[in-house]
Amino acid sequence: MQIGTSQFYATGASQLGKLSAQADTLNTQIATGKKITAPSQDVVAYNRLSAIKQANADNTAYASNISLAKSLLQQSDTTLTAVTSQLQRAAELTTQAANGTLNDANRKAIATELQSIRDDLVNLAGTTDARGQPLFAAATGKGAVTQAADGTVTFDGTGEVPAIPVGDGTDVRATDSAQRVFGGISDGKGGTTDIFAVLSTYISALNAGGTATATAASGTAATAIQSALNQVSDVQGSVGARAARLDIVSSQATDAAGAREVDRTALEDTDISTAIVDLQKTMTILQATQASFTKLGQLSLFDYLK
Repeated sequence: MQIGTSQFYATGASQLGKLSAQADTLNTQIATGKKITAPSQDVVAYNRLSAIKQANADNTAYASNISLAKSLLQQSDTTLTAVTSQLQRAAELTTQAANGTLNDANRKAIATELQSIRDDLVNLAGTTDARGQPLFAAATGKGAVTQAADGTVTFDGTGEVPAIPVGDGTDVRATDSAQRVFGGISDGKGGTTDIFAVLSTYISALNAGGTATATAASGTAATAIQSALNQVSDVQGSVGARAARLDIVSSQATDAAGAREVDRTALEDTDISTAIVDLQKTMTILQATQASFTKLGQLSLFDYLK
């Protein structure tokens, strides 16, 4: 019988080292609550956890964008409701002004109220959002509308503001340009105009006096104002649809985040109860192995030969 002393000690030391390392790992998992702290422990799981963490970071950014978009759409809806109220009042006034029994003084009084409505519409068009930016800004330009000294209103810039990303491959346009809300109204001659110009022309006609002029101008203005009301209603309907879409996207993001958390927990979190039991088993085996190794290491050659 040959006894390899070096091999005996090497094998024993290796076994004790493995058990000690296993105990250290379990202790770390219990202390940190994490099963994986380095790629070497489980490459596949570590990569999956990295992907989950990136997805969570993206979701946080998207959630912020969704919150912003919802806020802008809500403000748009509120502002468009105010615009509709002003236009409805303007429509009522055109009906009154068309009454042939009114005199020039009566029509001038209506013109004065219409001027107030026009001014209110200009102010509504220039509404700023929570960020201090024009709510109805275009893709280009600095504002929404500009009113010259003579009262003429022009739109700043052209195009719609780019949509806001609210998910992977998903975006929502949170605002509409002033041109889309207040412009694009048929002028009855094959072209388009805007509600500010419509009201300005109508106000001038009422101030000019004369029943025939007022009646004709009222008919033209009534048609244009109704067109403007229809357009604002369409925009407001679109705003509502986009807000509803955001609710769906937000709900889907919440569900996806919950699913990722389940995956993350399964991959990363330590089952404390199981880890404690495993640690106790490992420590028992380690202690028994240490005791056996010590006892065997103390035996002499004569003990082996007995």
